Amino acid sequence: MKDFMNELRKEQVLKIIKEKGATKENLLTILLTIQEASGRNYVHREWAKWVAEELGLPLSKVYDVLTFYAMFSTKPRGKYVLEICHSAPCHVAKSAAVVQMFTEELGIKMGETTADNLFTLQYTSCVGACDIGPVVKIGEKVYGNLTRDKVAQIIQTYREGASCLN
Repeated sequence: MKDFMNELRKEQVLKIIKEKGATKENLLTILLTIQEASGRNYVHREWAKWVAEELGLPLSKVYDVLTFYAMFSTKPRGKYVLEICHSAPCHVAKSAAVVQMFTEELGIKMGETTADNLFTLQYTSCVGACDIGPVVKIGEKVYGNLTRDKVAQIIQTYREGASCLN
């Protein structure tokens, strides 16, 4: 297995910190930018350590943020994180069926990442789109009124988009 820690070197992390402003108030922005730059949607422990040192924070405080907010991960994830709403309205609207559609389409279970590292499937809390639930959120885009055909089309679109970038 590849050592993903090599994806960001210390000078890259330090550059992000400098660009965003090396202050405690910018911690969220810094961590989000590092996570995005990682290529695997996560913040490695070593990167968090460098952030803590540069901002004069204990590593535990940086980890408090990384583990409190659902948008962060300390484990590598796919390029696209598919977040299926797990709130009561989506549950009533049959989110379990949508989960099944995505698991079949991707060949993974909730919390797993596809072998090509393109997709990670996970739950999220309410995204405020109850009127079109159940929904899946990918990045900032929310997809609702999901059917088996829509799920297949969404996956195909992101696969094609990823292949265009390579």
